[in-house]
Amino acid sequence: MRRALDALYDGAAALAALFMVALLAAVLASILGRQLGFHIRGTDAYAGYMMAAAGFLALAQTLKRGEHIRVTLLLQALSPRARHAFEVWALLAASLLSALVAYYSLRLAWQSHLFNDVSTGNDATPLWLPQLGMALGTTILAIAFVDELVLEWRGRRAATAGSEALRNE
Repeated sequence: MRRALDALYDGAAALAALFMVALLAAVLASILGRQLGFHIRGTDAYAGYMMAAAGFLALAQTLKRGEHIRVTLLLQALSPRARHAFEVWALLAASLLSALVAYYSLRLAWQSHLFNDVSTGNDATPLWLPQLGMALGTTILAIAFVDELVLEWRGRRAATAGSEALRNE
């Protein structure tokens, strides 16, 4: 199960990286188009769709690597038992909230598909296509939060490094 979950997180991160490369290509095509006098319809909209997909798909891997912003000032002052209880409470709340966001993201994409909702731009993209990136990313994030909750509950969760202050800019 651990390998499957890690593969899911790594796959989502790889997909996010592909969307970032596609975003770069869309922006470069738009810049070149302006310089050379041609226009590709919808490049701005597609760049936005790719940026959103990349951001949402990278959330789970970012969580698993311990790169999400955390307020550790309170945690450092707690005893190990209280810290564990607080972590379980926080991960439970995050799991519930992320599951709620995932549910409504999936519902939005499904309703956009049912209603044949299209973008208002001249490319008229079916909106469920770009909404899939958000729905998939939030679903994988919810799975990652539940994974972290189970690991914390069992006492197997990797401790976050104390070098967080070193990464601040």
